[in-house]
Amino acid sequence: MEFKQYTAMVHELLGTVNTQEVENIITLIVQAYRDEQMIFMFGNGGSGANASHVCEDLNKGTIHDFENQKRLKVMSLTDNTPAILAWANDNGYESIFVEQMKNFAQPGDLAIGLSGSGNSANVIKAIEYANTVEMQTIGCTGYDGGALKQIARYSLHVPSFNMGITEAIHLIIFHHIIETLYSEFKSLST
Repeated sequence: MEFKQYTAMVHELLGTVNTQEVENIITLIVQAYRDEQMIFMFGNGGSGANASHVCEDLNKGTIHDFENQKRLKVMSLTDNTPAILAWANDNGYESIFVEQMKNFAQPGDLAIGLSGSGNSANVIKAIEYANTVEMQTIGCTGYDGGALKQIARYSLHVPSFNMGITEAIHLIIFHHIIETLYSEFKSLST
């Protein structure tokens, strides 16, 4: 595929994203900010890298006043390698996110699971747990959305069967969300 074809495909798919889904995520993150709730992000492979990247952006990129501004409480469950290895070794890979979340999660917290296929067992298990403890849940998916799109209370769906493009669009959307939150949080503190 030539570069222009690739970028045209990305542009076309971006146009199919439901803007209400993006607005819902912004609203949920603003609510977590106001209520000082935790946000947990997790995924595998490229989606795991996106979870780490977006976690950093939410933690730092939404701050306009480093000394005085209230901060988001965001944790990427993809980044604690010893915990991931211990849970995977002793309980199976499908438990690596849910078991970490059990240490910190409270009702009202926000769980954001990223899975291009929507069928990653460890992401599904974590979202199922989050639902049972009355957390808000978001599933960021591609393909047909898989099981994750069905069980998450909120969705961000990119209707593509190309994993790389799905992950790229998720990141583009989250960068938009970061920019929006930066402005929103600035207006909340003035």
